[in-house]
Parts: sequence; structure tokens; C-alpha cells
Amino acid sequence: MSPSLRLAVAEAAETLAAAGVPSPRADALALAAHVLGVDRGEVDRRMILGGDLPQEFSDLVAERAHRVPLQHLTGRAPFRRLDLEVGPGVFIPRPETEQAAELAIEAAMRDDAPLVVDLCTGSGALALAVADEVPGAEVIAVEMSELALAWARRNVEQTGLSVTVIEGDATADPSAVLGDLIGRVDVVVSNPPYIPTAMVPLDPEVRDHDPEVALFGGSADGLAIPRAVAATAATLLRPGGTLVMEHADSQGESLPEALRRTGQWTQVRDHADFSGRPRTVVAMRGA
Repeated sequence: MSPSLRLAVAEAAETLAAAGVPSPRADALALAAHVLGVDRGEVDRRMILGGDLPQEFSDLVAERAHRVPLQHLTGRAPFRRLDLEVGPGVFIPRPETEQAAELAIEAAMRDDAPLVVDLCTGSGALALAVADEVPGAEVIAVEMSELALAWARRNVEQTGLSVTVIEGDATADPSAVLGDLIGRVDVVVSNPPYIPTAMVPLDPEVRDHDPEVALFGGSADGLAIPRAVAATAATLLRPGGTLVMEHADSQGESLPEALRRTGQWTQVRDHADFSGRPRTVVAMRGA
């Protein structure tokens, strides 16, 4: 057995802090909860009452110190009301993406039994959040990566939510796999790849572990793929339907302007994330 739980968590937090992990104590507690099979509150209780941790905890702390993502070590990623399964081969949903989910949910709630499509679904986070929080919604998730598709389907199965997962390229002509949806969709939501091609992500968790297909936007400004996904969305949406798309904080002006220039969108508005940075654009499909 390892040292007492309280001491082990404190030492783990110091180790993670020295390795540059942004939230060392929170991560140490999350790993403790994972190896014990309990929630964070129970870890706090055991730290007061006394207890031990298995050797597995030290092994996971060492991996986290090498900047393996916490979510890969626990196999879970919280997203709004959901607890999703994630791992190598799929983009880990971030807290800032919860804003895109919220905006898509708000848009979907304006319709009875809305039809919602999530393009570039990855783990299925956005699609599943809509299915979870919008009663009666029909939700379809589209993804081209075989690895990500497997994670999305696993999350649909483990949540029990009604989401149809389709293999397809969100930047291609939608008539091939989504032809029956053209002009019928109420809301399209997307967190597409948007990092400029020459930019190297600073965080090792992103640079070394997130799949490149989910990161880079296909051009120097990172907007080639978002523009193509928006074009697909314009084809799928009914007149007056809503597009919700996440973007890089450097694209808060360029992406909305790119949408306006197409002449397909009205009421184009950008939204700041919870830290005040530009993050999500919302636009209405014109007539």
C-alpha cells in the first residue's frame, strides 16, 4: 500500500505542479477518485478519516506528470450533465465547448421535435448534450474518423440517448450520406478542426495526444474546414435554421465575416466563452 491518502494526494499534487500540469491538486484528486472507484466527495471524506491508495495511483500520477491527458488515464470526460468515455484517437471535449452545446440547445428548444445535426461529432459530446437536454429532438451525429466513430457509438450506447451516428465527411457534398436531410434541419452544431496549419499547440496534452484530424483547419488561417462545414450546414438547414460553430479565439472576427460574405447567412453573431474570449458563432440560414 502507498502512504496515507492525504499524504499521497499532497505529494502527487506537488509532482504534477513541478511537471507544469495546470490543475495539479484537482488532477491528483481525480486520479485518487478513479483508482478508488468513488466520487470526489468520498475522497475528501477519506482524507479526513484516513485511508490508503493502491500502487496504481502512483503509476497514474507518473503518467500525468508526463502530460498524458487526465481523461485518457481515467477514461472519462465530463460534459455538461454527461460523463463520456474518451481515449486515444478522439478529441477530448473541453469546457469551452459546453457553450456551443448551450447555444445549440437554446436554438433547438425553439422548435417542437427539432431535427439537429452535429457535424464533426468526435466523441459525440455536442450531439449527446442536445439529445439529453432537448425533449423530442431527433439528433444525427456525423464523423469521418473511424477511431472517433467508435468512441461516439460507445458513448451513445453507454448513455442510452437517442442519437444516430453516421460515417461521413462534413466538408463533402452532403447528398451522398445526408441527402434526405437537405433543407430540413433545424439546427446544425459543429466543433470543427480550426487550428491554423502552421501553429503548433502549446499544451502537450493537445499537441501529443489529440488526433491531428480533429485539430488543424486545413489552411494558414485555420478556416478552410470551418468554411466547408458551414457550406454543408447551409445545404442541410431549412430557411431560418440555425448554425452554431465553435472557433479559435483568434477567429472571432474572421469566421463571422467569412459567413457573411457567402450571402447565405443572416443575424451572424459571435459569442465569447466563459473566460471572455471569442469562441462560438451563431448564424441563421437565409431564405
